[in-house]
Amino acid sequence: KLAFLLLLLLFMKACQKKEEVPLLAHYLPEEAVVLKDSNLIELPVSLKLNKVSEQYRKLTFHKLEHFFTNTLGGDEFSGGFLVAKNGVVLYETYRGFSNYENKIAMDARTPMHLASISKVLTATVVLKLVEEGKVELDEKVKTYLPDFPFEITTVRTLLNHRSGLPHYSRFSESVKGWNHKNPLTNQDVLDYLKRYRFSLLFKNNTNFNYCNTNYAMLALIVEQVTQQDFAQAMEEMLFRPLGMQDTFVFDFFSQKDMVCQSYKSTKQNYGWDQFDAIYGDKNIYSTPRDMAKFDLATYAPGFLRQDLWEEMFKGYSYEKKGINNYGLGYRMKEFENGQKIVYHNGWWHGNTTSYVTLKKDTVAIIGISNRYTKKIYQSMKLSALFGDYPFELAEAE
Repeated sequence: KLAFLLLLLLFMKACQKKEEVPLLAHYLPEEAVVLKDSNLIELPVSLKLNKVSEQYRKLTFHKLEHFFTNTLGGDEFSGGFLVAKNGVVLYETYRGFSNYENKIAMDARTPMHLASISKVLTATVVLKLVEEGKVELDEKVKTYLPDFPFEITTVRTLLNHRSGLPHYSRFSESVKGWNHKNPLTNQDVLDYLKRYRFSLLFKNNTNFNYCNTNYAMLALIVEQVTQQDFAQAMEEMLFRPLGMQDTFVFDFFSQKDMVCQSYKSTKQNYGWDQFDAIYGDKNIYSTPRDMAKFDLATYAPGFLRQDLWEEMFKGYSYEKKGINNYGLGYRMKEFENGQKIVYHNGWWHGNTTSYVTLKKDTVAIIGISNRYTKKIYQSMKLSALFGDYPFELAEAE
């Protein structure tokens, strides 16, 4: 009888209906599983944070819901929005469609284009290589990319946008016979820099100029040092160790019809252009949940050396007065009252994104929209709920 019962149990288990495969699961690691509904962000690295009471979560939820509905647009919003403190989700919602044409609804497992938030993740992997002794922050870029034409540009000045490199989006202004239909790759960007000997916008490390070319070069450095393609290096060094199961580097040549699409405010598909194959500066797809995992890792002492996190979170551009600055892969606002907000926004086609991290308060505010809206950049105002930050919020009714 016991043997019969065991066989029966095995047969019943084999006949169970498999869970539906989430959107893009075939591009994710084989061990990916369907996310369970939970208010806790789980991180597969050691980390201790204070508990968040249920009373605090309920009180904050009402204010966050009011902000989402009245500031971000509520039902008109398309994408995902999440606010977490100490790894506890205070508010989370997904609206709209990843594909309006086919009416594929957004959910917590839908990877969306991070736009320039991708720079934060690229910078983190570069710092991981620094920790491993494979890259030096103040080493010349030519050490890693021998064809790079500028002699004194360093890895650090790529990371903090103080290299003076020209913008690849403007190469066509100087190159005769430019083919606007030909997708540009990272290697193409390097080849053009070498072939046409573009001038620097200014002398290395004398000024700040936000430039996507910097991060296209950093992605090539990652590939050269690891001897892996960028997607594989990011997966093995960052996404998999942090359990970011719905995060990947987009391959323009094989995945563009499969990923979450990008839309204008009118819900018209934005389509693709000649710069959509370049990665490092953009082209990482992720979810608010996965970005919350990454944010938690910035507090984990075992994931990256503390001195390297400090390098990322400090400002490097003080030649101009004001509250705005840039670290290594992060923007920041440094207020007169001593408060500091570390963040990065993104905008690529219809994808508008915001990642705000309040380091003193262990709070992450993450908004990713695949339908163009500048409202997402208002997310920073929510910092006023968690500390003495100089923003005002409309009162919840």
